[in-house]
Amino acid sequence: MDFKVYRFCIFCLLLISFSLSAQDKKEKPAVTYEELYDEPYSVNKLFVGFQPLYGELFATNVNAGYGIEASYYLKDKMDFKAHFRKTYSSNFFDFNRQAAIDNSSVDTKPQVFSYFEFGGTYHIKDFDESGKTKMVLYKKSFKGNRWAANVPLHAEVPCKVRKIYGVRLGGIFWNSTVDLNRALKNQGLTNADIVRKDGTGLPLIDPANGKNLSVFGNMYATNIYVGGSMAWFRNVAVSFDKYEEGLDDGLLTLYFDILFAPGLTVDPIRYRDNPNDQTVINEYSTSSIKTTSFGIRAGIDGKFNRILSWSYGGEVGLRPSISGQGFYVMFKIAFPVFGTNLDYKVESFGK
Repeated sequence: MDFKVYRFCIFCLLLISFSLSAQDKKEKPAVTYEELYDEPYSVNKLFVGFQPLYGELFATNVNAGYGIEASYYLKDKMDFKAHFRKTYSSNFFDFNRQAAIDNSSVDTKPQVFSYFEFGGTYHIKDFDESGKTKMVLYKKSFKGNRWAANVPLHAEVPCKVRKIYGVRLGGIFWNSTVDLNRALKNQGLTNADIVRKDGTGLPLIDPANGKNLSVFGNMYATNIYVGGSMAWFRNVAVSFDKYEEGLDDGLLTLYFDILFAPGLTVDPIRYRDNPNDQTVINEYSTSSIKTTSFGIRAGIDGKFNRILSWSYGGEVGLRPSISGQGFYVMFKIAFPVFGTNLDYKVESFGK
């Protein structure tokens, strides 16, 4: 290519770039705003939410279902959280329980996966500092295809950010059906290592159908957790000229915990050695199956400071469980979430 032609092409590209830049600036006029409030400490004290869906990829038992969660903030000193969840059914979704219903060769009744958690966070440091937030600029005229075709503009607005450094302590209880054939195989054991008092082990073959004896049991865990958290609270609203009001009332918390299980048991297996005898059911000890009592987790919780809203959260970690089966990833979504400051008193004056 001739050098003059090359320089001409570069010159044209620069002109196009400057032209697009000028158009871009022309399409982004400055906006003015008026602060309506900026009060990160004026948040609701109590939040109660229904979780229509959570999902958990848990190496011990994949499960999904519903839950209820409540959190309470005691001024700027502490906050508390209680959480419960369980599966809707074995089909949706309690993997090991459904597998036990379909395949188990033993008489142990499979348990529903359920999870309870209660804990508190002490605020070591609770303060506010100057920060910024981004707000989308929106007009009522931006509807339908027009809004879908637009690249939303946003404005940076200075605001106060409340930060909380906390230490956490609490307890967790959960129970689940477990696939003991998989646990035994992973640990280099067999059914013969699950024994009754006289030392007799479970048979390898199911006499009823000549196939491998399918063994499912139930596990119960009582955990204690201790850890730390960081939270960022914003509660600001502004009024833009020519645009709708902007709002950022997000409450975001990140946490990390160490888990310890002082109580971690796999129930004895109930098995009828003689299929024709409906009265004699023997118990076989599962003490040979190794468990891990320590774990860790990292998580995120987010919600909004409103009377009616939604929330989200997730965790990843290693949960105390059967050795080699502690890894899990969990997400949860709550809607609706009700928020209240629990202050219904008003001043009254005599006439």
